[in-house]
Amino acid sequence: MNTSEKVKTRTVVIPDDLEAVNKLWFDYLVWGNDKMQELYGIHPHNPEETVEQDIQQIGKFQPPYGQLLLAIYEGEVCGLGSLKRINSDIGEIKRMFVDPASRRIGAGRAILAGLLLEARKVGYKKIRLDSPKFMEAAHALYRRFGFRDIDAYPEMEIPAEFKDYLLFMELNLTDDTT
Repeated sequence: MNTSEKVKTRTVVIPDDLEAVNKLWFDYLVWGNDKMQELYGIHPHNPEETVEQDIQQIGKFQPPYGQLLLAIYEGEVCGLGSLKRINSDIGEIKRMFVDPASRRIGAGRAILAGLLLEARKVGYKKIRLDSPKFMEAAHALYRRFGFRDIDAYPEMEIPAEFKDYLLFMELNLTDDTT
């Protein structure tokens, strides 16, 4: 059995998993801010405020139109991904993050596959996402699943002044084979 077969995903249970969700979202935003500062001299988020807002609005990442998935490897939570609704036809992947110590074991692939399965269950025709340009390994993963680059979309949550630092992608669920 290869490593990626040992990575499992499961739906977040509220309130039991809130601590893990909070930690992973915070770690993701701090890591992303640090890289954005290092590469571009900007800080797009206040991690504490953003996580607090997302926790307060966690329902948008819950069924029937969303989903939160945890990646588990050797009994430990190692990653997280979320799906939310843009409109009845389009979902959006947000805050997909694998702890740097757990990368290259297939956690990102497992999370993405699980989120796309959930998106199909909801009935979304397209899935969109935004991702900092420096996240090249993530972009390669998304492309392997059939995502293609698109222009910034109006529903993006990122302030317009930061959009030049991001890559926007979309997957058409009606004609892909993932």
